[in-house]
Amino acid sequence: MLGTIGKDFKYKIIDNFLSQEELELFKNYCFFKHRSNQSNFDLTTDSMETNADTYFGSDPLMESLLLQKQKLVEKESGLKLFPTYSFWRMYTKFASLKKHKDRESCEISITVQIDSDGTKWPIYMDGKEHVLKNGQAIIYLGIELEHWREQFKGDYQAQCFLHYVNADGVYKNFKYDKRFDLGI
Repeated sequence: MLGTIGKDFKYKIIDNFLSQEELELFKNYCFFKHRSNQSNFDLTTDSMETNADTYFGSDPLMESLLLQKQKLVEKESGLKLFPTYSFWRMYTKFASLKKHKDRESCEISITVQIDSDGTKWPIYMDGKEHVLKNGQAIIYLGIELEHWREQFKGDYQAQCFLHYVNADGVYKNFKYDKRFDLGI
């Protein structure tokens, strides 16, 4: 049941979520980290993505972004939030995202497009497709709203995921994703 935690939206796009300066920093960072990656590949076939994408959870730069954007996400959601965790991925050809709902730590979720080879790769929410531009984000109710992506036909696309919970809600105990602190 959507909207059960007091928000007046299921999802919405936030233009200019990343400033031009932030976007350049994150593009370069993701490119260099992907190029030098030697250990963080999704090689399993039973994961949500079924290819060899680069992925990093709790990356220090993305955890910093999680904190930096908290006030903006609170404004957009109308809620006081606790950060839970961040994650970023460099998707490559044939990547996909199975239809799913997120776990408890993802009550309020943000998907940010950092960079792309220009191939449109929509995310589907509530049966509708949404194509993001570099620097745009979509905020959505991760645990309530089914979302997915079809197979990627392009070369690369870098996405960052920021997750929060309602500080006064039923998932507040998932603050920091039940870690001692962020960045760990």
